[in-house]
Amino acid sequence: MENNLFYTFVSRCIIFPLFKCFFRGKVHGYFNIPRKGSLIVVSNHGSHLDPPLLGHALGRPIGFMAKAELFKIPIMGYLIRQLGAYPVKRGGSDREAIRMASERLSEGLATGIFLDGTRQSNGRVNHPMNGAAFLSARTNSSLLPVAIINSHRALRSGSFLPRFVPIHIYIGEPLSPPNSKKKLDLDLRTTQLQNSINNMIDNFNREN
Repeated sequence: MENNLFYTFVSRCIIFPLFKCFFRGKVHGYFNIPRKGSLIVVSNHGSHLDPPLLGHALGRPIGFMAKAELFKIPIMGYLIRQLGAYPVKRGGSDREAIRMASERLSEGLATGIFLDGTRQSNGRVNHPMNGAAFLSARTNSSLLPVAIINSHRALRSGSFLPRFVPIHIYIGEPLSPPNSKKKLDLDLRTTQLQNSINNMIDNFNREN
């Protein structure tokens, strides 16, 4: 990633203290993360905290698709672009975003996709879309399911001030790319991702 130094600085000097000290953050399943090669990180989406927290927790830079409107906000637009995010238009297919994600993956980098495409008030995967599976089949990249727990409680939609509740990040076992780009194969892998993420959330809730 071309802004790797900036990314590392933000991760270690800003995100790490927030994650560990204020949110008492913990990462589980760290050994499941492939250290090299193209990787699509797929997770649930509870709040705007998710992209920076994931980027720190996984220990390798992750470029996230972000809604195009965010890039028009002064300062925020500049920062998220420097941290590797790239815009995607909401609704319908965005060929430019797919092209950019494919290029990153072809260079052996990691990209992040939220399975629902937008924040969910209950923090679960409710209405998964096939974008991650399609991109995986297109680039022959592995899929890494990740569950972010309590971020939807830490920063609720419409709120500007976070609540410092514990945030846990569970990393599942990587999944291989779908067998093809056919809808049946994409649906199958997408359902497997949804089940993996929601099962990690359910297991946490049962144990706590």
